[in-house]
Amino acid sequence: MLSAVRGVYAFLKNDKFAMVGAAIYVFFILLAILAPIIAPYGPDEMIRVDGRLAFNHPPSSQFWLGTTNMGRDVFSQLIFGVRPALMVGFTAAFFVVVAGTLVGLLSGYFGGWADSVLMRLADVAFGIPFEPFVIVLVGFLGPSVWNIVLAMALLLWRDTARVIRSQVLSVRQRAFVEAGEVSGASHLRVLFVYIMPNILPLSFLYGSLAVGWAILTEAAVSFLGFGDPNTISWGYMLHDAYVSQALSRGSFNWFVPPGIFIMLAVMAGFYIGRGSEEILHPKLKRV
Repeated sequence: MLSAVRGVYAFLKNDKFAMVGAAIYVFFILLAILAPIIAPYGPDEMIRVDGRLAFNHPPSSQFWLGTTNMGRDVFSQLIFGVRPALMVGFTAAFFVVVAGTLVGLLSGYFGGWADSVLMRLADVAFGIPFEPFVIVLVGFLGPSVWNIVLAMALLLWRDTARVIRSQVLSVRQRAFVEAGEVSGASHLRVLFVYIMPNILPLSFLYGSLAVGWAILTEAAVSFLGFGDPNTISWGYMLHDAYVSQALSRGSFNWFVPPGIFIMLAVMAGFYIGRGSEEILHPKLKRV
């Protein structure tokens, strides 16, 4: 465990982009943990000032980012919105990486009919438009962040599986894998002891990209009105601001901050992924 932590630290230290991405994630994680302390109000709390609801207050010392048309503190919603964003991002990335890695391992190692069936399933997944699929699934199962995670797990494994399969086809031809097979190692041992450690960095690369993609997907679905109405997320804030015509009223303090946070979350995943690519493909450092 300690060696793994040291390896991650060395990776981040040697790549500025990855360090920036990790710093953004650490910042968001701290916000999620300390949200009840940092946020002055609850995300759903309708605030009263002098006995009246604080409708559409501009930014001030009491309301740092102003209030919504329902008298809710925008800053508090922004801080509490970190929690569903990270939950969706990390959970969806986990399932995408696990499913994609397993499919790629089995397909590349066994080949034959297993490879044909799994890759045809990947082709079907590639043929399904992602955003409409998420909207239809959420429409049938009901608005929930977990249904958004399910939709991502059902489709986004395809990219990871294809790349992992090609890597497995290369690794399985190496001498140490053949030596393991000759020594009588079982298929499971060859897969998970000899081959898997060599393709895990590639899995983590696609996992880091999936985090940002999942956060962006949840924001897009919530903005379209298919998100969980009981969960205050950044996408919900954008949807609420849109239907309340915040742009026409010039209430930039309402919708610009969640947009910036979504942008930062996606950028963080990209920066970590870029750093991972330079390790996997050292020639990219020359570009």
